[in-house]
Amino acid sequence: MDFKALLDDTTENTKSFAAAHPDGANGFRTMHKAALVDGALSVKDKELQCIAIGIAKQCNDCIGFHVRAAIKAGVTREEMAETVAVAILMGGGPGYMYGARAMEAFDQLSA
Repeated sequence: MDFKALLDDTTENTKSFAAAHPDGANGFRTMHKAALVDGALSVKDKELQCIAIGIAKQCNDCIGFHVRAAIKAGVTREEMAETVAVAILMGGGPGYMYGARAMEAFDQLSA
């Protein structure tokens, strides 16, 4: 899977939705900004949680966006691998498949 192309495509789709329903899109963006700030947990830790949930919910777009954000927050490949292992533990076989995708996203988006 080409995560750069996927994220470009998803960005265009979300822009289209935002034009059609600005209040819905703004509500999501407001929640996103409020949740992903340093607090008791760092942004890096929160992004790793988002990746684990993206794996569990089998959302390639979520995986891609949050892997990219995690890289910006300083996540290492080793931290990614441990996060994927926890997601696999909680998600079984599907978690394993999407976890492998998350590692692919990390490798592509950190290059």
